[in-house]
Amino acid sequence: MSQDLDLSFLYEIADGSNEFIIESIDMLLQQAPELLGNIDTALKAQDWAAAAAAAHKLKPSMGFFGMLVSQELLQEIEMMCKAGASEPETIAAKFARVSDLISVNVVELNRVKAEKEAEL
Repeated sequence: MSQDLDLSFLYEIADGSNEFIIESIDMLLQQAPELLGNIDTALKAQDWAAAAAAAHKLKPSMGFFGMLVSQELLQEIEMMCKAGASEPETIAAKFARVSDLISVNVVELNRVKAEKEAEL
């Protein structure tokens, strides 16, 4: 599985503020599992509009953290759901992949957060 995390944009806008980095990571750590859960629930219920909406909501955070593969997968999930979800198994496979990528990144983000907290 490729590493889908590049914090250079976050570090650039944080401008040396560990507090900003920690708060940003905290926000993602709260939002991502909740929104992934919403997508999962919506897909299982075949509520394509809700799945598309949750994917759309999670997408910008991915770009912020340089998680471009995840962002692209969420974009594809959103578009496929909006288009009527004619290939639910493809959507499910894309969702499984994005869930795995984000899970790996959450571990790394927790490590970065702990590192930055130690520097405060």
